[in-house]
Amino acid sequence: MTRHAVSTDAAPPAIGPYSQAIVANGFVFCSGTSGIDPATGVAPDGIEEQTEQALRNLGAVLAAAGASLADLVKTTIFYTDVEDFAAINAVYARVMPDPPPARSAPANVKLPRNLRISIEGIAVLPG
Repeated sequence: MTRHAVSTDAAPPAIGPYSQAIVANGFVFCSGTSGIDPATGVAPDGIEEQTEQALRNLGAVLAAAGASLADLVKTTIFYTDVEDFAAINAVYARVMPDPPPARSAPANVKLPRNLRISIEGIAVLPG
């Protein structure tokens, strides 16, 4: 098996001992991406804004690996407040390709740095 790390300045850096993504055997395994703006290092307050930024960050990591959101086969959304599900779902539906990837969405998860959402994904490299 071959595997290599993916890193891009277009998404926030890892805040621990992990890679933004690992490419292995034609798959891209993306770590959880938060709603932190990579340019400022700050996350906006609203769940919609954090969700949009998290998806932009996920897209940037995928692009650095040679993939895109259209190549996602599975995502997991971790979020802090189950009451935010409808808002998260609305943003997610606008951004994801058709058909959307398989998904899990556990709620009421405590995230570091008072973040409200983290989205991880698995993609298949095109070609």
